[in-house]
Amino acid sequence: MSTTTVGAPGTPRRYLHSLWLLSARDLRVRYSTSALGYLWSVLDPLVMSAIYWFVFTQVFQRDVGEEPYIVFLISGLLPWVWFNSSVSDFTKAFKRDSRLVRSTAIPRSIWVNRIVLSKGIEFLFSLPVLAAFVIVNMITETESARVVQIGWGILWLPVAMLLQVFLLVGLGLLVAPLCALYADLERTTGLILRALFYATPIIYSVSNLPAPFDVIGAFNPLAGIFTLYRMAFFPDQWHLTTVIIGAVMSVLILALGVWVFRALERPVLKEL
Repeated sequence: MSTTTVGAPGTPRRYLHSLWLLSARDLRVRYSTSALGYLWSVLDPLVMSAIYWFVFTQVFQRDVGEEPYIVFLISGLLPWVWFNSSVSDFTKAFKRDSRLVRSTAIPRSIWVNRIVLSKGIEFLFSLPVLAAFVIVNMITETESARVVQIGWGILWLPVAMLLQVFLLVGLGLLVAPLCALYADLERTTGLILRALFYATPIIYSVSNLPAPFDVIGAFNPLAGIFTLYRMAFFPDQWHLTTVIIGAVMSVLILALGVWVFRALERPVLKEL
């Protein structure tokens, strides 16, 4: 995605090899310095799910989402953690390894893509937790509780992941260079992420949004992506318009990110 050494022989292979090494290093550092290790990949979304489940099922009368609500929550919170942690790390992508960024001959987009890959692997590691809740729900079937039925919608899972990769890479190519040039944008990004959590159908569904917020919310690319994630368990969540808009927005953000990154790469290297 950078013009640096793109045409050199063997560059794609070297790029992918370096991308894997950097991502594996991130995972080793994350897990080797923590006593809980792998559990940190699932602890955050599990705690958040438990809190929202308790509030909306035990404290207040809930009229949003689907049953079983805990599966509905986790199926949205797991990809959100991937998105949120990636964007947060984008703000420090170049500053954290500034010496390597300046000296490397590999396209500098690798410092964005390694975050997307390492956080994506953590997302995959967390999927067994979702599967466990689905299995428990199916085993503990009761007359009053809806049982999850896994259907053809599970085929949309790889599509959802691919669109999220497009979206994250595009945002990373935007956020990383801008935060390297303008330090205040790091805190601004954190505030935007907090607001975006509630603007994204995680604790509620797209169909719960009243007019005109249903139209406005459709232009949040995460709305369409999260709809695809939930199709495996909640086929009633299908909203074709939202999915199409989300896919188009993800591709457009990727294209915008590539253009901005190419324009700002040299100024960023001077700033570092």
